[in-house]
Amino acid sequence: MTKHATIFPLLCLLLCFSCAPGIRLNTQEVTDSQVTGAYELILYGCNFNNDLETIAFLQKEGARYKFEPYAPDFSYKTKKGVPAKEALQEARDFVNCSTSFSRSQLSSIVGPDGDILGYEVRPLYHPFTYGVDDVLNTYYRLKGDRVVITVRLIPSVETMLQDGGPGEREK
Repeated sequence: MTKHATIFPLLCLLLCFSCAPGIRLNTQEVTDSQVTGAYELILYGCNFNNDLETIAFLQKEGARYKFEPYAPDFSYKTKKGVPAKEALQEARDFVNCSTSFSRSQLSSIVGPDGDILGYEVRPLYHPFTYGVDDVLNTYYRLKGDRVVITVRLIPSVETMLQDGGPGEREK
Protein backbone atom coordinates (compact mmCIF):
# COMPACT_ATOMS: atom_id res chain seq x y z
CA MET A 1 0.00 0.00 0.00
CA THR A 2 1.39 3.42 -0.93
CA LYS A 3 1.63 6.34 1.44
CA HIS A 4 -1.10 8.15 -0.52
CA ALA A 5 -3.40 5.15 -0.25
CA THR A 6 -3.01 5.17 3.55
CA ILE A 7 -3.32 8.95 3.95
CA PHE A 8 -6.67 9.23 2.11
CA PRO A 9 -8.62 6.99 4.55
CA LEU A 10 -7.04 8.85 7.48
CA LEU A 11 -8.15 12.22 6.07
CA CYS A 12 -11.66 10.87 5.51
CA LEU A 13 -11.74 9.61 9.09
CA LEU A 14 -10.62 12.97 10.47
CA LEU A 15 -13.22 14.83 8.40
CA CYS A 16 -15.89 12.42 9.59
CA PHE A 17 -15.05 13.04 13.25
CA SER A 18 -14.88 16.81 12.81
CA CYS A 19 -18.51 16.93 11.66
CA ALA A 20 -19.85 14.07 13.80
CA PRO A 21 -23.07 14.93 15.65
CA GLY A 22 -23.00 15.40 19.38
CA ILE A 23 -21.43 17.84 21.78
CA ARG A 24 -17.66 17.63 21.96
CA LEU A 25 -16.33 17.35 25.52
CA ASN A 26 -12.96 18.47 26.82
CA THR A 27 -10.56 17.17 29.44
CA GLN A 28 -8.70 18.94 32.22
CA GLU A 29 -5.75 17.60 34.22
CA VAL A 30 -6.63 16.84 37.88
CA THR A 31 -5.08 15.30 40.98
CA ASP A 32 -5.90 11.94 42.58
CA SER A 33 -7.55 13.62 45.58
CA GLN A 34 -10.37 14.86 43.33
CA VAL A 35 -11.39 11.28 42.45
CA THR A 36 -13.77 9.90 45.09
CA GLY A 37 -16.54 7.32 45.23
CA ALA A 38 -16.99 4.13 43.21
CA TYR A 39 -16.42 3.73 39.49
CA GLU A 40 -16.96 1.51 36.51
CA LEU A 41 -13.44 1.02 35.20
CA ILE A 42 -13.10 0.75 31.41
CA LEU A 43 -9.74 -0.63 30.29
CA TYR A 44 -9.23 0.06 26.58
CA GLY A 45 -6.46 -1.52 24.51
CA CYS A 46 -3.31 -3.34 25.66
CA ASN A 47 -4.35 -6.13 23.27
CA PHE A 48 -0.75 -6.91 22.30
CA ASN A 49 2.78 -6.04 23.42
CA ASN A 50 3.46 -2.28 23.00
CA ASP A 51 -0.17 -1.50 22.05
CA LEU A 52 -0.12 2.31 22.00
CA GLU A 53 -3.91 2.62 21.68
CA THR A 54 -4.23 1.96 25.40
CA ILE A 55 -6.09 4.15 27.89
CA ALA A 56 -8.36 3.73 30.92
CA PHE A 57 -11.61 5.51 31.81
CA LEU A 58 -13.38 5.88 35.14
CA GLN A 59 -17.13 6.35 34.94
CA LYS A 60 -18.86 7.26 38.21
CA GLU A 61 -21.21 4.50 39.38
CA GLY A 62 -24.82 5.54 38.79
CA ALA A 63 -23.80 8.47 36.59
CA ARG A 64 -26.28 10.19 34.30
CA TYR A 65 -24.14 9.51 31.22
CA LYS A 66 -22.89 6.07 30.16
CA PHE A 67 -19.35 5.86 28.69
CA GLU A 68 -19.34 3.98 25.41
CA PRO A 69 -16.06 3.32 23.57
CA TYR A 70 -16.52 3.47 19.80
CA ALA A 71 -14.78 0.14 19.28
CA PRO A 72 -15.55 -3.58 19.13
CA ASP A 73 -16.31 -5.21 22.48
CA PHE A 74 -13.03 -7.18 22.41
CA SER A 75 -11.05 -3.89 22.42
CA TYR A 76 -11.93 -3.10 26.01
CA LYS A 77 -13.11 -4.65 29.25
CA THR A 78 -15.12 -3.20 32.12
CA LYS A 79 -15.14 -3.71 35.86
CA LYS A 80 -17.96 -2.32 38.00
CA GLY A 81 -18.05 -1.06 41.58
CA VAL A 82 -14.36 -0.26 41.95
CA PRO A 83 -13.45 2.21 44.76
CA ALA A 84 -11.64 5.36 43.53
CA LYS A 85 -8.19 4.58 44.95
CA GLU A 86 -8.24 1.01 43.62
CA ALA A 87 -9.61 2.15 40.23
CA LEU A 88 -6.81 4.69 39.83
CA GLN A 89 -4.14 2.14 40.74
CA GLU A 90 -5.56 -0.50 38.41
CA ALA A 91 -5.87 2.06 35.59
CA ARG A 92 -2.25 3.17 36.05
CA ASP A 93 -1.00 -0.41 36.08
CA PHE A 94 -3.03 -1.16 32.94
CA VAL A 95 -1.76 1.78 30.84
CA ASN A 96 1.84 0.74 31.53
CA CYS A 97 1.58 -1.57 28.52
CA SER A 98 4.61 -0.42 26.53
CA THR A 99 8.35 -0.61 27.07
CA SER A 100 8.44 3.15 26.26
CA PHE A 101 5.98 4.04 29.06
CA SER A 102 7.14 7.01 31.14
CA ARG A 103 4.20 7.94 33.37
CA SER A 104 0.41 8.29 33.41
CA GLN A 105 -1.70 11.43 33.28
CA LEU A 106 -5.05 11.81 35.07
CA SER A 107 -7.65 14.15 33.53
CA SER A 108 -11.32 14.81 34.14
CA ILE A 109 -13.84 14.60 31.31
CA VAL A 110 -15.88 17.79 31.59
CA GLY A 111 -19.52 18.06 30.53
CA PRO A 112 -21.01 21.06 28.73
CA ASP A 113 -22.29 22.52 32.02
CA GLY A 114 -18.88 22.16 33.72
CA ASP A 115 -19.73 18.97 35.63
CA ILE A 116 -17.13 16.21 35.76
CA LEU A 117 -18.56 13.19 33.91
CA GLY A 118 -15.62 10.89 34.62
CA TYR A 119 -11.88 10.54 34.25
CA GLU A 120 -9.26 9.26 31.88
CA VAL A 121 -5.87 7.79 32.76
CA ARG A 122 -3.64 8.02 29.71
CA PRO A 123 -0.12 6.75 29.20
CA LEU A 124 2.69 9.15 28.38
CA TYR A 125 5.84 7.84 26.73
CA HIS A 126 9.50 8.77 26.57
CA PRO A 127 9.48 11.49 23.86
CA PHE A 128 12.62 10.21 22.18
CA THR A 129 10.76 7.03 21.14
CA TYR A 130 7.84 8.54 19.18
CA GLY A 131 8.81 12.22 18.98
CA VAL A 132 6.13 13.18 21.55
CA ASP A 133 5.06 11.93 24.96
CA ASP A 134 1.29 11.83 24.23
CA VAL A 135 0.50 9.67 21.20
CA LEU A 136 -3.32 9.55 21.48
CA ASN A 137 -6.14 11.61 20.01
CA THR A 138 -9.12 10.86 22.23
CA TYR A 139 -12.49 12.35 21.31
CA TYR A 140 -15.45 12.55 23.67
CA ARG A 141 -18.89 13.27 22.19
CA LEU A 142 -22.04 13.64 24.26
CA LYS A 143 -24.90 11.97 22.37
CA GLY A 144 -28.10 11.77 24.38
CA ASP A 145 -27.32 9.89 27.59
CA ARG A 146 -24.02 8.49 26.27
CA VAL A 147 -20.43 9.73 26.13
CA VAL A 148 -19.07 8.17 22.94
CA ILE A 149 -15.28 7.76 23.15
CA THR A 150 -13.06 7.45 20.09
CA VAL A 151 -9.38 6.62 20.55
CA ARG A 152 -6.84 6.96 17.73
CA LEU A 153 -3.10 7.42 17.41
CA ILE A 154 -1.91 10.84 16.33
CA PRO A 155 -1.14 10.84 12.58
CA SER A 156 2.65 11.20 12.93
CA VAL A 157 2.88 8.13 15.18
CA GLU A 158 0.48 6.14 12.97
CA THR A 159 2.69 6.93 9.97
CA MET A 160 5.84 6.03 11.91
CA LEU A 161 4.38 2.63 12.83
CA GLN A 162 3.22 1.96 9.27
CA ASP A 163 6.71 2.77 8.01
CA GLY A 164 8.26 0.33 10.49
CA GLY A 165 9.43 2.76 13.17
CA PRO A 166 9.71 2.19 16.95
CA GLY A 167 7.20 -0.17 18.47
CA GLU A 168 6.01 -1.43 15.07
CA ARG A 169 2.74 -3.29 15.41
CA GLU A 170 3.03 -7.05 15.39
CA LYS A 171 2.15 -8.63 12.08
